[in-house]
Amino acid sequence: MANAQADGQWYPPEWPERIRALTDGALTPVTPKRAATVMLLKDTGDGPVVHMLRRRTSMAFAGGAYAYPGGGVDPRDDDRHVRWAGPARAWWADRLGVDEAGAQAIVCAAVRETYEEAGVLLAGPAPDSVVGDTTGEEWEADRAALVARETSFAEFLDRRGLVLRSDLLGAWTRWITPEFEARRYDTWFFAAKLPEGQRTRNASTEADRTVWITPRAAAAGYDPGELLMMPPTIATLRQLAAYDTAAEALDAAPGRDLTPVRATARLVEGEIVLTWPGHDEFTRHIPTGGAPA
Repeated sequence: MANAQADGQWYPPEWPERIRALTDGALTPVTPKRAATVMLLKDTGDGPVVHMLRRRTSMAFAGGAYAYPGGGVDPRDDDRHVRWAGPARAWWADRLGVDEAGAQAIVCAAVRETYEEAGVLLAGPAPDSVVGDTTGEEWEADRAALVARETSFAEFLDRRGLVLRSDLLGAWTRWITPEFEARRYDTWFFAAKLPEGQRTRNASTEADRTVWITPRAAAAGYDPGELLMMPPTIATLRQLAAYDTAAEALDAAPGRDLTPVRATARLVEGEIVLTWPGHDEFTRHIPTGGAPA
């Protein structure tokens, strides 16, 4: 269970103890696992809305927090047989700051996880097309097989005769879970527009509800503590609020800085100061024996 803050920042009660252990040299950070998450957008009369899911309160990581569809990279996501459209793997490697195999794995994870958790598939039978409907028993069987890791994403695309549309994704930002967290992720955030003819649904066992919401409305729920979110989620919502259409947001993606955002914790005059570089609103001052302020 996360501690309550004045705003909706997700804050686990074990953080102060783990931060103190890290600063004392008693905690060895775990290696972050690569992950990808996708901010699905669609246009409305009130501007673009983004698809969000609420993680079940029983979840060990960020239970009760609102987030986007996403998850960890599958070791098979770098399978060289993945059918591919859009910028070359070398372009993506340069954009994401990894090698080509890593780039393919991250992009595949973004597309695969969006399909697994939201039922939306950024792929089509040709490099310039997208599937129009992913509902029905056969599609659901395929999605379930992906979730259970009974089939790889490459095998799924090949059997369906589909091409992954990497050009429908815009790399937006990159956040790395703090060193003091027990579960760490190196996560690339992508923006994408909901394909014509497709619709989202709550296909995730990790979520108890989903919502389409304007970034401004989501931020307005976070500020008084009504909606719980992790720092990268509310940070990206504030960034998305600047755009009037989904296309505008996607057009802005290639120019965005993907330097990883990493939280740091340091001891200052008997208290722990927790900061996220470039994001002052998330700074927390933690007394050596008390709750954060």
